[in-house]
Amino acid sequence: MTRVSDHSAAELARLVSTKQISAREACDAAFAQRDLVRAGPEHLNIFLGHDCDWSRESAERLQLNDSGDALPLAGVPVAIKDNIATLHLPTTCGSRLLDGYVSPFEATAVARLRRAGATIIGKTNLDEFGMGSSTEHSAFGATRNPWDPSRVPGGSSGGSAAAVAAGICRIALGSETGGSVRQPAAFCGVVGIKPTYGRVSRYGLVAYASSLDHIGVFGASVADAALGLQVIAGHDALDATSVNQQVPDWSDAPVTSVKGMTIGCPLEYFPATLDPAVRGRVMAAVDALRDAGAHIVDVSLPHTELAIPTYYIIAPAEASSNLSRYDGVRYGQRAAADGLGAMYEQTRARGLGAEVTRRILLGTFVLSAGYYDAYYRQAMRVRALIANDFTQLFNRGIDALITPTTPTPAFLLGAVSDPYAMYLSDIFTVTANLVGIPAMSVPVGQVGGLPVGAQIMTRHFDEARMIAIGSTIERAFGVTRSPVAS
Repeated sequence: MTRVSDHSAAELARLVSTKQISAREACDAAFAQRDLVRAGPEHLNIFLGHDCDWSRESAERLQLNDSGDALPLAGVPVAIKDNIATLHLPTTCGSRLLDGYVSPFEATAVARLRRAGATIIGKTNLDEFGMGSSTEHSAFGATRNPWDPSRVPGGSSGGSAAAVAAGICRIALGSETGGSVRQPAAFCGVVGIKPTYGRVSRYGLVAYASSLDHIGVFGASVADAALGLQVIAGHDALDATSVNQQVPDWSDAPVTSVKGMTIGCPLEYFPATLDPAVRGRVMAAVDALRDAGAHIVDVSLPHTELAIPTYYIIAPAEASSNLSRYDGVRYGQRAAADGLGAMYEQTRARGLGAEVTRRILLGTFVLSAGYYDAYYRQAMRVRALIANDFTQLFNRGIDALITPTTPTPAFLLGAVSDPYAMYLSDIFTVTANLVGIPAMSVPVGQVGGLPVGAQIMTRHFDEARMIAIGSTIERAFGVTRSPVAS
């Protein structure tokens, strides 16, 4: 066994299932690559928690299931974002407030990975409580981009994206509230899938904004990401928002033809201010789809310009409510203070970072008496208008939409200090979360040596078409490998 990155996730599972290699060897290969990356001139700071001996023991316990069929992820190393609960490793959410906290239960998505034979190799870095677009807002230091350590990997799931881009694993779990899988996937040159809201259980995902949160999947290729999604998708009685709908078999989706599909290019996602080089790479992907037989049309989503202000009212409002539980009484760290009120104040002041504090304050304000109708209720009305834009297009026969994933390639660490400017890095991704439709980012080449992604969106529960379109683009551009994974 040489490197995990030398095999697709399905190939690796087959090799383990047929005993050509052992699950322990696959696990050791992942840790060897991790150590190689850590020994480089720039520490990428990808993992917040890992237990090599425990992971190896888990790999050694791997067995074929009772039917004798090979497990779909037999021996495949998988990394987990550190806001998704695991029983053995800590779940810190990138916050000092939860430093060392180990969950008493495990996320449904993680449990399904284990049942499929995957080996969990560690918990990855993130912006604190998932609030950020660069993974610079972690209490445990920023993660760096494997393509260029002077640049961000995107966020908030930057650690998981970097783990796949660095060749440590082929599949990793992240979470999305406004683009936190797709945006880092674009910055790191990997595939990122956000499923339909309700397709994957949120049980065990630490809540940020409950009506927007999703668990998503990173893959080194479209097939890898689709396989990971196949394993974790499905109804879960433990999650009230989980949809009781059968999960199709997506194994044939990567080779499905796009011939005859109608794919729209929303004008609002190609503004005059878009980086011309990014526009060029995305239009090259459009040309590849046209050459493959898809019908390309210009379309309009007129309420797109309202997506960012709408998102940054709804998400902080829900975060203000969800994060009220972190008061020093029930979870995590507790400050020593005289009196209950002082203990609340000092625990949160010492344990929460600036970006989390900013969003809690904003959310509390928009929910407060006298402002609820003017802000939160109005934002929910605009959210309905944005959703209606998509519904009308899909009802008119548009099968999918293609856009840039991000306005620019990865930016330098520390280069974006203005919060609003940072929020705008999600300008093309937040709509899919507001509407709840599936979306994915696929690499479409490089600009200045940095990866660029194209975003594909389809109607609710039409992940198969999205995967087929992504695979067609991938065949045109090839699978991207960062310098440290090559």
